[in-house]
Amino acid sequence: MSPFVCSVFFAWPCGIDGQAPIRDTATMKIALGSDHAGYAYKEAVKRLLLELGHEVQDFGTDSDAPVDYPVYIRPAAEAAASGACDRAIVFGGSGNGEAIVANKVRGIRCALCWSHDTARLSREHNDANTLSIGQRQISEALCLEIVRIWLDTPFVGGRHAARIAQIEQPLQ
Repeated sequence: MSPFVCSVFFAWPCGIDGQAPIRDTATMKIALGSDHAGYAYKEAVKRLLLELGHEVQDFGTDSDAPVDYPVYIRPAAEAAASGACDRAIVFGGSGNGEAIVANKVRGIRCALCWSHDTARLSREHNDANTLSIGQRQISEALCLEIVRIWLDTPFVGGRHAARIAQIEQPLQ
């Protein structure tokens, strides 16, 4: 890991007394993955992340030529789940397939976001560690705003921490 990257440290599922974990979100390592339909926004978000001082690990794709999205989304999600990256952002035409693939990776809580509120709530209530964006659904300007909100919003913990912990528990 680069000496210029602050790793995010937190206790799972929550911090002291059921409160939200303390995280350093000043700089993070963010995994990116997209299919051809999300390529342009992936590149725009990559530029934004670098401008904000974050480190980026880009799992592709590298053009708008048609590809199968699981090939690029799964490795990005796995990087976030393993801790190799602090979070992941995935892109596609609608973002639905990408969210489905990411959520198949144990430990990933991927939220498909299309507004300021969905981005904020995905972090505050769901502690989403992966964000999915549909390039054909929102403007590039809104995409960049969503990413900023998602990066800056902390998990509030409290009653939400118990709910998040239940996600990883096997069904009875």
